[in-house]
Amino acid sequence: MNNETTTLVSLKEAMKRVDHKLQALEAQFKELDNTKDNLTQKFEHHSKTLASQAAQDEMWTAVLAMKFTSIELNILYSYIIEVLISLHTRVLEKLPDLVRGLPTLASVLKRKVKNKRIRVVWESVLEECGLQEGDITAICTFFIAHGHKADHYAAKVRQMYIRDITFMITNMVKNQDLQDGLLRAVQVIEKGKAERIPEEQKSPLKELISVKN
Repeated sequence: MNNETTTLVSLKEAMKRVDHKLQALEAQFKELDNTKDNLTQKFEHHSKTLASQAAQDEMWTAVLAMKFTSIELNILYSYIIEVLISLHTRVLEKLPDLVRGLPTLASVLKRKVKNKRIRVVWESVLEECGLQEGDITAICTFFIAHGHKADHYAAKVRQMYIRDITFMITNMVKNQDLQDGLLRAVQVIEKGKAERIPEEQKSPLKELISVKN
């Protein structure tokens, strides 16, 4: 009987040791699992960052590679600057108490990052215009690259030189994101709002967003 009791005690102690080891292994596996998840998240974030940087590099390359004549460049610039002024004006109309603190569109873009009120108004203005952040990136990229050497043409002057700005953009701008952003900028000025076209319908983009002059 004593031997049986001793054996049972030893067996229970052995089972406890096994149980503790299993718990320790389980904890290690959970830690490894969490490490794997963290690494996966970091990798995904890094991949998105690299993809975004690559897209920006491609857009800059496309902007700098444009082969527009000075007149074509001025016409396109005219639409761009009018859109930027319109966006800034709309934001100020919704935030009259911040007029002094937001003297330029650049100040709006900078402050909206940390100021929720400005960010909400900015997003509202973009929605009203049918624009998205990607369009603003394209528009601002063009403005930064060419704004210093371009002149503004009024609407009547633009029509005298080029009857179909949409054809000019789709024919000359091959980067899709840049092309879409510029076309929507034209729409905002010509029609008051840009049309959002589903990805699957983008092939006939030129026909769908042509501007009536």
